[in-house]
Amino acid sequence: MTLLPLPRRTRSQVGLYASLLPPLVWTSLLYFVPLAILISYSVWRLESFDIVKEFSLVNFQTILTNPSYRSVILRTVATALSVTLIDIVIALPLGYFIARFGGRYRGLLTMLVILPLWSSYLVRVFSWKIILGYNGVLNTALLSLGILKQPSQMFLYSQFSTLLTFVHVWLPFMILPIITAFERLPQDFLEASADLNAPPWTTFRRVALPLVTPGILAGSINVFSLTMGDFITPSLVGSPQGIMLGNVISSQFGVSYNWPLGAAFSLVVMLIVFSGLAIALKRGALDSL
Repeated sequence: MTLLPLPRRTRSQVGLYASLLPPLVWTSLLYFVPLAILISYSVWRLESFDIVKEFSLVNFQTILTNPSYRSVILRTVATALSVTLIDIVIALPLGYFIARFGGRYRGLLTMLVILPLWSSYLVRVFSWKIILGYNGVLNTALLSLGILKQPSQMFLYSQFSTLLTFVHVWLPFMILPIITAFERLPQDFLEASADLNAPPWTTFRRVALPLVTPGILAGSINVFSLTMGDFITPSLVGSPQGIMLGNVISSQFGVSYNWPLGAAFSLVVMLIVFSGLAIALKRGALDSL
């Protein structure tokens, strides 16, 4: 019996599916399978340090009814939104300048934005700990200028130090999509606005800003999601009263050994982040990622 060769179109489809199979398997093993395990743990419960593998919503009820947990959720969301807004305010003029006036130095300026990412995350956090500490650079400078009589402890282990560190650490993730958005901005639109005698601020607000909004949203979802899940910065430079969801999840999986409750908290974080991601993608943020 002679086997007939497959049509060319069928062979191309087989080749396409074969090329997609390895990343699909890889994604399933590293994302979908762990996610399924996480969901399973979230609907189990802990009794006498034993995980009871029976369906239950007690973990989510605990999160919703416990005032301390609700405060942590609200504090985390408020911190993530604050960091995102501050980074937008800083990144917009920087991204505009690099994209429109960088010229032949645009590559160098972009590299300077990326440069902090080449160092360890912990190094950048500890740098702020050294700057803001009791005997740190900031206190030393204020003492030498006569502004302070003695070193102050207000700069470190506070909400201020947490916000400042987050803003600095995640700023490159906001600037890069905004640079890309400004580079794609048609120059003809800006020239047409100028020909109509529109002031520069009006041109920026009514022409440039709506067109670069996808880049802003892309950077926003980066910064927001990274802040929502972080627990190292609040642990190193934050106050004990300023714990965030990442710290709660870490403690549940570590010291408390309450993996089901930790998994439920993780799903809460994912739900909040995915809600923001859905809004950003609806506004075209995917075009600037």
